Amino acid sequence: MPRVPVVDLAALALVMVIPYAAAQPWAVCDGQSGNYSAGSTYADNLLRLVSVLRANASNSPALFASGSAGAGADAVYGLVLCRGDVSASDCFDCGTRTGEDVQRVCNRTRDAALVYNQCYVRVAVTDFLSSPNNTGMVPLISGTSIPAGVNVSAYDGAVTRLLNATAAHAVDRSSPRLYFATGQLVGLDPRVPNIWSMAQCAGDLSPAQCRGCLHDLVTLWWNGSGFKPNGEGARLAGSRCNLRSELGDKFYTGAPMVKLQMNGEAAVPAPAPSVTVPGTTGGKNNSAGKLLGIILPIVLISVVAAITLYICNMRKKRRSPGTKLPRRIEDFESIKSTLLSLSSLQVATNNFDESNKLGEGGFGSVYKGYLSGQEVAVKRLSKGSNQGLEELRNELVLVAKLHHKNLVRLEGFCLEEGERLLVYEYMANKSLDTILFDPEEKRRLDWRKRFNIIEGIARGLQYLHEDSQQKIVHRDMKASNVLLDADMNPKIGDFGLARLFGQDQTRDVTNRIIGTL
Repeated sequence: MPRVPVVDLAALALVMVIPYAAAQPWAVCDGQSGNYSAGSTYADNLLRLVSVLRANASNSPALFASGSAGAGADAVYGLVLCRGDVSASDCFDCGTRTGEDVQRVCNRTRDAALVYNQCYVRVAVTDFLSSPNNTGMVPLISGTSIPAGVNVSAYDGAVTRLLNATAAHAVDRSSPRLYFATGQLVGLDPRVPNIWSMAQCAGDLSPAQCRGCLHDLVTLWWNGSGFKPNGEGARLAGSRCNLRSELGDKFYTGAPMVKLQMNGEAAVPAPAPSVTVPGTTGGKNNSAGKLLGIILPIVLISVVAAITLYICNMRKKRRSPGTKLPRRIEDFESIKSTLLSLSSLQVATNNFDESNKLGEGGFGSVYKGYLSGQEVAVKRLSKGSNQGLEELRNELVLVAKLHHKNLVRLEGFCLEEGERLLVYEYMANKSLDTILFDPEEKRRLDWRKRFNIIEGIARGLQYLHEDSQQKIVHRDMKASNVLLDADMNPKIGDFGLARLFGQDQTRDVTNRIIGTL
């Protein structure tokens, strides 16, 4: 029987309940764990681990990642859990300042739990990941009391009912994010038109462990030592699960997954109604025969139609090779959120006007554009040419999953009307070769900037080779594929020739010459 997480009540009793009014991050720092020094091996391991966890969490269906870095006394264990309603990019950005926040807020303690509005981050010198217990608890309460005149007992009962329903939905119902649910209760009192809720568990728990963890939090909600959520909002955030309830404005995005009313109506969306087939409980064989007589022809027709459609598609592919999309369904699903319309990119580039052209390469042209008020670079592959289709697939599958400050960020792509367009963040100083090999421009590169560029490229390659979720070899590193932002910070680009390696793989054999000049 799986071990059910338990809330560390003793630890919670020792920490001060933090008001929401305090600035982010809301933190609990364990001074008994000791402190680390700036520039130490532990400090380097912490920064490296958080960087990897942010990337892995933003690529996870549960927006969750855990792991460790280093060994012995310098080992760091960590966990990142983003709120289930945030985007992958917001999840990646959430823990950006974790390293400096541990230093600033917690005075470099070796055990720190940090709560941001959109994520929870825990780093520790001890292996808390080996236990399903909900340690690293950060309790938060609103400093504002519920409106005067509202029946406190009715309010407490409504919150409890909503939290229980939301927790149950997070465990039992299928949702866009694993172990995540939001809720709403209406009709308590005219002065309290809505109560909002959220429940979430870490993605590595079993359903039984998630249910037990959330149950403990609901119990702790009213019975915790020092935790008195008698205001407009409260939140209990731990390393294994968290719970939240608030009045006023909705704090999450999207429609509530659970909706309750004070008249006792059930939560919605309700489960799909079960279908009762006449005769199945009474032993009437003629009804069963009629049912089979209806189902079998439908199944047969569906199979024939599927086979016919498959044959037609195969013939079509042989006659006219088209754009190669990602080979696996999961590859395409990982990038579908970055799909952009052709019309939006035509507007962004003034219909690919020559005045917006930044350059031209072997696979097409690059244009500057403005998308949602942001400068972007739009790479337009040559229309009607099969050159670069495999490179396009690589860019879509690999770059969309990579998140590092020294890698060019893919903003989106478009595959409409024969166009093949990739949209990247705009780099104001273009590529390194345009400056490095220009007699006048290269004077802008003093040795400090050159060292910064070298260091940035090295960090980007280290991420690709060691720290990313997938081990990647670029295979086309050169000055023209290193782009520079407005502050001369380098970012590696053009992953068209990149190749995935196994975690323990160090070499491979290729049957074609690769690389460009």
